[in-house]
Amino acid sequence: MKRAVNITIRSSQGFTLIEVLIALVVLAFGLLGFAMLQAMNVRFVESANYRTQATNLGYEIMDQVRANKVSVSSYVGTYTATTSGCAAVYGSGLTGTLTPTTFKSAWQCRAGAALGDGATAVAAFDTTSRILTVSVSWGDSRWTDPSALTAFQATTRL
Repeated sequence: MKRAVNITIRSSQGFTLIEVLIALVVLAFGLLGFAMLQAMNVRFVESANYRTQATNLGYEIMDQVRANKVSVSSYVGTYTATTSGCAAVYGSGLTGTLTPTTFKSAWQCRAGAALGDGATAVAAFDTTSRILTVSVSWGDSRWTDPSALTAFQATTRL
């Protein structure tokens, strides 16, 4: 009887080491998957932040046009985001009457700060249907080619 016990013990030597190594490999793959999940989450959050900023900036143009329907043609056109010269726009603060020119300059600075210098917006107004369309485009290089643009478009009837 003792001999059978000794054979069982000898044949199972080293088996625990293999179990530990397999467990470490499984754990390593799990941690690698978790790290990739976190990296994707960061990309999603940053992309969602840009989309939110673009949505807010687009609706800001629409709200400004709604507030000043008489001067719709002053707000129609292409807005190009910039960060240069913004100190002059914001240096003294926006006080007094907000003219379309002042609004465009301030909007371009806010868009440059939020979406980068490559962002643009196009405001188009159809006089027969009275529909205003605002399209905001920006580069979301986390997902595609850096030269490719992501766009948001909203329409409203005035």
